[in-house]
Amino acid sequence: MGEKVIYLDNAAATKLDEAVFEEMKSCFFEKYAVATSEFGYSQGIEAREILLKARTDLAACLGADPEEMVFTSGNAESGNLALKGVAGALGEKKGKHIIVSKIEDFPVLHSAKTLEKQGFKVDYLDVDEFGFIDMGQLEKRIGADTILVSVQHANQEIGTVQDIEKIGKLCRERDVLFHTDATHTFTRIPIDVNRVNADLVTISAHTIHGPKGIGGLYVRKGTPLMKLMDGGFQEFDHRGGIENIPGAVGFAKAARLVTPEENLYLQAMQKRITELVFERIPLVTLNGHPEKRIPQNANITFHHVEGESITLHLDMYGIAVSTGSACFSRSLEASHVMMAIGGDHERAHGSIRFSFGRFNSMEEVGFVVEKLEKIIENLRRISPLGKRGGN
Repeated sequence: MGEKVIYLDNAAATKLDEAVFEEMKSCFFEKYAVATSEFGYSQGIEAREILLKARTDLAACLGADPEEMVFTSGNAESGNLALKGVAGALGEKKGKHIIVSKIEDFPVLHSAKTLEKQGFKVDYLDVDEFGFIDMGQLEKRIGADTILVSVQHANQEIGTVQDIEKIGKLCRERDVLFHTDATHTFTRIPIDVNRVNADLVTISAHTIHGPKGIGGLYVRKGTPLMKLMDGGFQEFDHRGGIENIPGAVGFAKAARLVTPEENLYLQAMQKRITELVFERIPLVTLNGHPEKRIPQNANITFHHVEGESITLHLDMYGIAVSTGSACFSRSLEASHVMMAIGGDHERAHGSIRFSFGRFNSMEEVGFVVEKLEKIIENLRRISPLGKRGGN
């Protein structure tokens, strides 16, 4: 494979597609005006129309209206706006109770913890060994003062896809707002906001070969939402600040480039790497549900080996992956997702996430497993973890 880098951390960020870059270029050098009203100057009107086209294209991916799509700086801002925006709008009017799952990504999880410090009560839903929330627990926890339920569409680490249609139906019946983080499912798994009864949906460009620094929050018409970023009246007065028109254009182009065929190929690579690993390497565990998962994710624990050691050794061959190990976390804590699904520290520390993208190939899958087999064998030979027994 030579000096070629095999990048399998597409859940963290994806390579920008050149077609996306080409689409964005004119917004930097030719059509660079700020979007103005229909009564403004011609360049501003053109910019407004370009922004509307991008907004319309992205909204269509969710079965939404263009005026329900709010551009943000990414999934972190969208998650913050969803939780803190609803809390600010309804906290003093309806109640201060919010429900999230224990395996949410950090924008939701940390926003919930911030709201707790501000006097809100937050319930964290348990999940089973696959990462599915306990629907019975959710039903019991919703009360008269519950203002929001936030459960991700699919998990960022183990790839499990939640039944958000069932969750949304329950929330609608109980008159509670429902937010779902679709960062890792947007364009990969179809989602219709009306069918799943979602009031707020987080999406982002960085996971689909779009530009970083641009995302979106679907906000159903009439959803109470306090503005977090003051400034002008942009984004239907949900967010102040000049719109990132090049980013919006790139985001829309990236969404249009995703095809069902591409998603099937990602799934084929995911299944192939899982099959090869289980055939050639003993003492491994697949994390997440074997079938109900996003097409681009395979998360596997290699028992008796530290994840950071695997990652560093793979990097020597130009292979980039991520791990749930504490040593790769600033907090020095094992993955909260792995711990929530019933894993111990050893299982969390030995987990490796392989996440595929448009520019990966089956040839790369074979090369990765070939190197991985030797790496695991060598690391287990010297690892003190293997001397403790267990699986």
